[in-house]
Amino acid sequence: MGASAADDSGDTRPRRAPAVARSLQEYGRGVAGGLLFSLPLLYTGEIWRAGVVLRPERLLLGLAGVFILLLGYNRHAGLRADAGALEVVIDSIEELGLGLVLAAVLLLLLGRIDLAMPASEVLGKVLVGGLAVAIGVSVGTAQLGAGGDDDSGMSGEREDPSFVGQMALALCGAVLIAANIAPTEEIPEIGGALREWALLGLTALTLGIGALVLHFSDFVNTSAHERPRVDVLVGSLASYVAAIAASAALLWFFGRFDGRDLDACLAQVIVLGLPTAIGASAGRLLLQPR
Repeated sequence: MGASAADDSGDTRPRRAPAVARSLQEYGRGVAGGLLFSLPLLYTGEIWRAGVVLRPERLLLGLAGVFILLLGYNRHAGLRADAGALEVVIDSIEELGLGLVLAAVLLLLLGRIDLAMPASEVLGKVLVGGLAVAIGVSVGTAQLGAGGDDDSGMSGEREDPSFVGQMALALCGAVLIAANIAPTEEIPEIGGALREWALLGLTALTLGIGALVLHFSDFVNTSAHERPRVDVLVGSLASYVAAIAASAALLWFFGRFDGRDLDACLAQVIVLGLPTAIGASAGRLLLQPR
């Protein structure tokens, strides 16, 4: 996230102020993005409880999963198109750290953590809240005000993401949406009440909305001759797979599968799949630089 202050001659003095200003601007965008995309999560009672009841190994797996998502996003749609592998790793570490700090500060101000609590409870709440905030930080750093830094060398021409890159963007979009819904009690309640025909209809609607988003994007970004409609079909299916994977992972992380049979778990994934698939489709379109 930070910018280098040295010029080609090695003299840092003329460049120090602009570099500091650019770094502060990046951190400001990260804070804004983290709050914009993830603030509702920190106001959710289920998140506070999850930080208490989730086992350490599950929290560590969640931390590793979010870090991998940050690596994918920064590699394919980060702030600098020419960033090397080390820069991607450093940016991801900074964003993860900033997300955890933001979560800790907000939870403290909201009275959800304090020094009288056991350290394990404080750490659990900060980790659960900070993971989604970190993704918002990454997206905000790259996207808020994008296109306005041409003179600083932080933006530039970027090739269209590969299929792997598009899936990384889809997963980030899916997690941003699903993280605010997956911990709630309504998902298992709705999943347990729906009949088979309703679940099939919800699946069809989810696929249809994803295809609709990608179909109309063709009229914005390319002509019909440049991208055949089969690409929209393949793209919508790929986005749906990313959405289902994100839904299942988040529901498992928050313990929604514990003690439930396969049918109940599948029903929850389908219910959460609708908003998650919209996030995945939008992620492929909106979370990539223009």
